Amino acid sequence: MTENFTFFQDLASEIKEIQSESILSRNLLKAGRVQATLFGFAPGQELTEHTSAYPAIIHILQGEADITLGDQKKSVQAGSWAYMEPNLPHSLAAHTPVTMLLLLMVG
Repeated sequence: MTENFTFFQDLASEIKEIQSESILSRNLLKAGRVQATLFGFAPGQELTEHTSAYPAIIHILQGEADITLGDQKKSVQAGSWAYMEPNLPHSLAAHTPVTMLLLLMVG
C-alpha cells in the first residue's frame, strides 16, 4: 500500500553542513496549495528585502537571526515562527548558522 504522507524524523538535519558565505535551499514538498522549502544560512548571510505573492510561514529551526517583517525588526531563534500576508516586505540576516523552514500557501 502506498502511503499518502511526507515525513522527516529530524527536519533540521536535512540541511547538512552550511559552507561559509553561503545560503542553501532544499525543496521538501510541493503538494496541492503548499510548498515547503528548507533553508540553511551561514553566519552573516542575508536575504535582502523582498515580497511574496502568497501567504507564507517562517519557522526558525536552529540558530539566531534578525528578521524584518514590514517595518518591524525581530530577533529570532530556534522556535520562532511568523505568518506573513501576501506582499509583506521581509528580510533575514543570520548571526549564527540558521536553519529555517518556509511554507508557501500557493494558488
